[in-house]
Amino acid sequence: MPRLTANDFKPEVLQLFDRYVHGDLSRRGFLDAATRYAGSAAGAAGLLAALSPQFAQAQVIDPTDPRIQTRRHSFPSPDGNGQVSGYLAQPAGKQGKLPVVLVVHENRGLNPHIEDITRRVALAGYVAFAPDALATVGGYPGDEDKARELFSKLDQAKARADFVAATRALLALPEGNGRVGVVGFCYGGGIANYLATQVPELAAAVPFYGQQPAPQDVIKIKAPLLIHYAGVDERLNVGWPAYEAALKAAGTSYEAFIYSGVQHGFNNDTTPRFDAEAAKLAWQRTMTFFQSKLRT
Repeated sequence: MPRLTANDFKPEVLQLFDRYVHGDLSRRGFLDAATRYAGSAAGAAGLLAALSPQFAQAQVIDPTDPRIQTRRHSFPSPDGNGQVSGYLAQPAGKQGKLPVVLVVHENRGLNPHIEDITRRVALAGYVAFAPDALATVGGYPGDEDKARELFSKLDQAKARADFVAATRALLALPEGNGRVGVVGFCYGGGIANYLATQVPELAAAVPFYGQQPAPQDVIKIKAPLLIHYAGVDERLNVGWPAYEAALKAAGTSYEAFIYSGVQHGFNNDTTPRFDAEAAKLAWQRTMTFFQSKLRT
C-alpha cells in the first residue's frame, strides 16, 4: 500500500490535526470536527488513525544495530530535585572523545521516533543524548494519547531547568570533546531556541519549527543557529519576522530555511506530514552544520 502523504488529506483536516497535536483541540474535538470532512464518526476515527505516528514502519536504525551502543542515562536535576533521565547513543568501539548532541523531543516525550533520531545522530559520529521531559510524571507511556495528557501536566519551568542541566552535564561528559550542540523538533525546537539563550557555552543550535524566544532574550544567544521552518505553518511562522529582526540586531550568526509547501512536522517520518525531500535536505544541512561547529 502506498504511503500516505499530506496531499492525501484536506488542508482543513491537517489544520485540525495540528491543533489536536498541540493541545488546542481534544481528541473528541478533533473527531467531532473531522466528521464533517470524513462523512461519519467512523471515518473521522480513520482519519485520526491515518495521521497518527507509525513508529515501526518508519524506523531507520534498529536499536540493536552493532554500529552503535545505547543505554539509559541520567544526570542530577537542579537543586537535588530528582534526575534528568533519557536515552544515550554513541558509535560502538573506541572512538576517542566525540562531539555531543542533545536531541529534544516533540510534545509527546521520548517516544520511539526520537530514540530513532538519536541513533541516527550517533551513527553520524556523535554522542547523542535525548532527555525525556515526561520522566517527572512517569516517563513516556508508550501511547501517544496518554503522552499528550501527561505533557499537559508538566511543570514547564522545571522541564526547562532540566534541559539546561542536561546541556551543562553534557559539556563535561567523559566521552565528549567539550563541544555540545542541540537539535530539537516542534516543542524541542522551542527548547533549542531557549537553550541558546541560557547556555553561552553551547556550540550550535538547530531548531526545527520551534517556538521563538522572547525578543529581549535574543541578545544572550552566543551559539550559531541553523533554523528550519515549514512553509505551511502559520501558527509558528508568524513569529519569525520578529525573531529574525532580533537576530540581526544582535549580530547573531544564523542561517534560516523555510521549506515551501510542507507541513509543520515535515521531518517526522512516522506521520503523513513527513516530506521526504524537505526532510532529507534539512537533515543534510543539519549534519553539515554540526560537522563545522562541533568538530573544531
